Amino acid sequence: MTETLSGKRALVTGGSRGIGAAIVRRLAAEGAHVAFTFKSSNAAADVLCGEIGDAGGIVTAIPADSGIPAEVGAAVEQAVEVLGGLDILVNNVAAVHIAPVDEYTQEQFDEMLRLNLSATFAFIRHSLPHLGPGARIINIGSINAERVQSPGLAIYSMTKGAIASLTRGMARDLSHRGITVNNVQPGPVATSANPDVGDHADKARAIMPIGRYGTTTEVASVVSFLAGPESAYVTGANWNVDGGFTV
Repeated sequence: MTETLSGKRALVTGGSRGIGAAIVRRLAAEGAHVAFTFKSSNAAADVLCGEIGDAGGIVTAIPADSGIPAEVGAAVEQAVEVLGGLDILVNNVAAVHIAPVDEYTQEQFDEMLRLNLSATFAFIRHSLPHLGPGARIINIGSINAERVQSPGLAIYSMTKGAIASLTRGMARDLSHRGITVNNVQPGPVATSANPDVGDHADKARAIMPIGRYGTTTEVASVVSFLAGPESAYVTGANWNVDGGFTV
């Protein structure tokens, strides 16, 4: 693999498992020095660091609760200190709670806002002083911002729709600084939290022209493009990586 990100310094939030871990692997494989945050999955973080280190990559794991603003600020400062600066921020951390609106508690609603919206804003706010011309901000949203295919997804979809709007607005806010802002919106992707087996998976596959779940590496490949030099003319975009889910 060509190291198109050689010398770049990246922070990935929620990077120990699933899509986040695939992004960490891909950015490191392309030559970036990567830091990633995690909350409680210490074992997974250790395994990922060992895997990337054995492959010759450079990676640092930073424990942080993304729902606590003070810990977000501390995590960014630690990443900047370890990396020697910051060029790429990938906002991947998020929560999912599926339930009809009339069954949602206020506490669950507040948690969704805290992790899916406030954490994204906090990581961006704390990272901006360290991002210069040519820097990249990449948000990981969801195809549910555009299509709500089943009951119980109203609140989650609302938060991801907000991320899409935030991306467009920030692209204008930061254009004068030479910073691009984009949003990757995965469709059904096979992870331990979202398995590609069972009735729910069968219904999702029936919607997609490609007829299968995506892989975490397919999402990571789009993130790596948006993080690299060939995407300099791309900003404010919401990239659907969904197997045609919205067609």
